[in-house]
Amino acid sequence: MDNTHRKLLIVWHSRTGAARQMAEAAQRGAQDIARELDAMGRFEARLVRAAQTGAEDLLQADGYIFCAPENLGSLSGEMKEFFDRCYYGVLDRLNGRPYGLLVAAGSDGQGAVRQTQKICTGWRLEQVAPPRIVLTHAQTPQAIAAPKEIGPEDRAHCHELGGTLAALLL
Repeated sequence: MDNTHRKLLIVWHSRTGAARQMAEAAQRGAQDIARELDAMGRFEARLVRAAQTGAEDLLQADGYIFCAPENLGSLSGEMKEFFDRCYYGVLDRLNGRPYGLLVAAGSDGQGAVRQTQKICTGWRLEQVAPPRIVLTHAQTPQAIAAPKEIGPEDRAHCHELGGTLAALLL
């Protein structure tokens, strides 16, 4: 049996709760698979807010899930700042590591997906599943700013992505 300790880093940002719930569901999915594979002692699924994540966190991880809202057709500012701050410090040092992407959006999400995929391509990460976009359908200023609650089906997809990453790492 391989005793190597594996680390999944889940980097997230959320203002209204949707992306946070998605990241938490992915973490639970990863932990559930690690339990199922009797690997909890050699696996860690770490949930870290984008503002507190640095290059060293990325270097110490074996795989990643990036989870953020789309704001005004692009990746949220805090998530983009994380990528900007860490980009050159890890360039050519993460090659081939797996990643997944979760995006919360009002009506589209494709802008945030494209931005993140370009960054991950630059880091030479390997996307292991199609990006998951959870639509909140918030279109008014009040609905956009309101706390969100994502549904069970969307949580299940996020849970599955976490499990997929855990299985690949273990």
